[in-house]
Amino acid sequence: MTSLRWLALPVRPDSSAASALAGVALLAAVVPVSVEAATYATADDVARRAFPAATAFKDVLVTPTPGDAATLSAPGAPPRLGPVRTIEARQGDTLLGRVVVDAVVGKFELIDYAVALDAHARVLSVEILTYREGHGSEVRLAAWRNQFVGKTAADPVRIGGDISNISGATLSCTHVTDGVHRIVAWAAALGKATPS
Repeated sequence: MTSLRWLALPVRPDSSAASALAGVALLAAVVPVSVEAATYATADDVARRAFPAATAFKDVLVTPTPGDAATLSAPGAPPRLGPVRTIEARQGDTLLGRVVVDAVVGKFELIDYAVALDAHARVLSVEILTYREGHGSEVRLAAWRNQFVGKTAADPVRIGGDISNISGATLSCTHVTDGVHRIVAWAAALGKATPS
């Protein structure tokens, strides 16, 4: 999938060459910049990797209460009232945990990601599913994503705290980190990581 962004180019007619090209430059003052969306995994892939002992996986849409919707929303954003996609992983009748699927805005485009949580709402993995930005894709690096493993609602889970930033990917790092923080807090507060 390709999305287009328009990049405005400044026109400065301060020389005779620029004056001669002013008419052409006005017509070409904007140039489309193509951004390729790259899909790296699906939520089902994440569930199978995070829970290799699982004998069954079940898609479960969880509709948050109004209070939960505020917890799940980005700071300053309206409450997230729509259902949250999760995948339960079970071994027989025992719930091993779940994968929560979410999306955050990087700089301009959405970053789809999934967080695998064990039965105690502890992070097992964070994986980037689809990345659409032109810059900042370093959030896909395993070394950066592995910083989340073992985190719970008791941890700060914030850039500059227990999660390091990546230069050149600050907004992607910050927004994915904020998203993981909200998911872990939501799962722990509601016991949604381990429904019966």
